[in-house]
Amino acid sequence: EVDFWIIPVIQGFVQIEELVVNYSESSDDDKSSPETPPQDSTCVDDIHPTFLVALISRRSRHRAGMRYKRRGVDKNGNVANYVETEQLIHVHNHTLSFIQTRGSVPVFWSQVGYRYNPRPRLDKSENETVSCFRAHFEEQLKNYKKQVIINLVDQTGREKIIGDAYLKQVLLYNNANLTYVSFDFHEHW
Repeated sequence: EVDFWIIPVIQGFVQIEELVVNYSESSDDDKSSPETPPQDSTCVDDIHPTFLVALISRRSRHRAGMRYKRRGVDKNGNVANYVETEQLIHVHNHTLSFIQTRGSVPVFWSQVGYRYNPRPRLDKSENETVSCFRAHFEEQLKNYKKQVIINLVDQTGREKIIGDAYLKQVLLYNNANLTYVSFDFHEHW
């Protein structure tokens, strides 16, 4: 009888939009050319298809916190500030889904201090991290079957220690359903 007093709360984002794509394989000049043969009339939906696009983000309740204050993985394999984002596209009675997850690097690390971008440090050894790293990716693989990991950590600067620890854990885990890609966006900025 207390359900009346309980309000379920989800931390996330939802947006649904209808989009009409106006495209043509020919230029405007070709359309008005006297040599262009008249085309058979087609369904308006084929000429200007309508897409229903939905974006849904769900933030985990485990290890939520402020950036620079909540980092890494916990003993249960939960990573800080984990978010699952699903993009749904519905067109011509077909629905497509793409899911992307993001979260803190799943090793024990932190950043101490109140200044902007404090230097990261590892808090536990490689051996102490193995079981928690494994727990994180076993849950990921159970939910999503295969994963492409894109490591966005700075590969040469102050974050290198975290990136190296991440790669080492991936190599130790050695799972064929994980693909690891290191992308240093600082190089491409």
